Amino acid sequence: MRANPGTHAENILGATFMMASVVAFVGNDTLMKTLSGEVPLFQAVLVRGALASLLIGGVAMARGEARLAALSVKDRRTAALRSLAEVGSTVCFLTALFAMPIANATAIMLAAPMLITLLGAVLLGERVGWRRWSAMIVGFLGVLLIVRPGGDAFNAASLWAVSAVVFVCVRDLSTRRLSPETPSLLISLMTAVVITAAAGVVVVVDGWTPMGGTEVTRLAIAAVFVFVGYVFSVKAMRVGDVGFTSPFRYTILIWALILGWAVFGDAPEPLTLVGAGLVAGAGVYTFLRAGKKLR
Repeated sequence: MRANPGTHAENILGATFMMASVVAFVGNDTLMKTLSGEVPLFQAVLVRGALASLLIGGVAMARGEARLAALSVKDRRTAALRSLAEVGSTVCFLTALFAMPIANATAIMLAAPMLITLLGAVLLGERVGWRRWSAMIVGFLGVLLIVRPGGDAFNAASLWAVSAVVFVCVRDLSTRRLSPETPSLLISLMTAVVITAAAGVVVVVDGWTPMGGTEVTRLAIAAVFVFVGYVFSVKAMRVGDVGFTSPFRYTILIWALILGWAVFGDAPEPLTLVGAGLVAGAGVYTFLRAGKKLR
């Protein structure tokens, strides 16, 4: 955790890292969704993860940041928890993504910061004033508009997306507990390796499905996006003030809407757009309000 407020330059750098990470992640999501029905989910995660691990590992070794022994016992445990949470979020989110529009799945994921605030209040006793409580209620109402339980738009995919939100909260809270000297590349490498190993176990049980050059190429490009997303997302959480940099994650919704329409022809329903707007607006307000002394 940062002991002192970030400088203006650090905040701008953190915001830039955050925007770069979300662009990379939505690019990865788009490529992975195109493989739905062509490559089994865990096989796709295995191939992408193996390629991403090689890429991250090579850069980490070249920079001398691949030494697990350099981590303290506390950081090893925290990094392990973060990696397991990343496995959960990856599986849940991709399962949802393969079965629902990319903008819908992305918008649901944006509820994670509000859930982090809620958990902080309930479990850790952190002070949350009525304004932020109101913002969280509005945000969760937005999620309900997107998911619409009991309506035609509701299915199991929505529940997978909501489950992914919980895992993302654990991941982000773990990231903030890492020591400042812990190399971002090492944390990214550990995450990629754990996800790859978990997917590999499932593939061994389920069997291998032959792939063509087109599928492998898309997975290779997705691996590059994952590399960029992992590294910049870790950096974004560790540079500047979280209250300043975190709202920039909501720019992912713009890219998800554009790519969802351009690649898959998904035209969001009006209620989905309203819900996404409520989630994004409430999330940004929650972060901005968190930085004020008076709640």
